Amino acid sequence: MHIGHVGVFVQDLDKIVAFYKRYFDVKVSDAYHNEKTSFTSRFLSFDDGAKLEVCSRDDLRNVDRSGYPVGFQHIVISLGSEQDVDELTERIEDDGYDHLDGPRVTGDGYYESVVADPEGNLIELTV
Repeated sequence: MHIGHVGVFVQDLDKIVAFYKRYFDVKVSDAYHNEKTSFTSRFLSFDDGAKLEVCSRDDLRNVDRSGYPVGFQHIVISLGSEQDVDELTERIEDDGYDHLDGPRVTGDGYYESVVADPEGNLIELTV
């Protein structure tokens, strides 16, 4: 058994796709659109086969992003080395995106940095 993909609703699909393509070199599927429901999605495929489905629709509600959310909390992307974590953290921060923590070794032994995509979805960058 394995997780086939993870889906996340976003407000600006194109902006989110561009972010993940730029920083994580994902392959991007053609858009699927259902006119009846206004649902649109694209799959972002990582080199190891993992997939993130980014979705949007007209009736999304705005959510106050203060504090920690209930439900899925973050995605972890393993980069391979501490140097890769350091370098990508710096690139993302230099480009004006939120850098929330690290790089550091966590209490459970992970070397990680926490950044946010353009809509505030948390990404842990790890070895």
